[in-house]
Amino acid sequence: MPTTKKTTSTFMKPMQPDTVLAEVVGCKPIPRTQVVKKVWDYIKKNKLQDTKNRRNIKADDKLKPLFGGKTVVTMFELTKHVNKHLN
Repeated sequence: MPTTKKTTSTFMKPMQPDTVLAEVVGCKPIPRTQVVKKVWDYIKKNKLQDTKNRRNIKADDKLKPLFGGKTVVTMFELTKHVNKHLN
C-alpha cells in the first residue's frame, strides 16, 4: 500500500507581514503565495499597472514604502520587495 507523504512547502508556511506590508495585505500571518496574490489584487484594484508597459507597476502612497521608495518597479522585482517585509 503506498504511503502518502505530506509535504509542507516553505511557500505555504504562514509568514508575518511587517507594518509596511500589512497596509496592503492585512496584519494576520498568511502564506507567501497569498501575500503576492493580495498585492496583485491591490495593484489591479487601484489600476497601478502601467497601461503601455504592463510589466511596470506604479507605486502609490501604500506601495512606495514597500518598494523601498521607488516610484516604479517591474513585476519581476515585486516578489523581491515583498519578501523583505515578511518575517
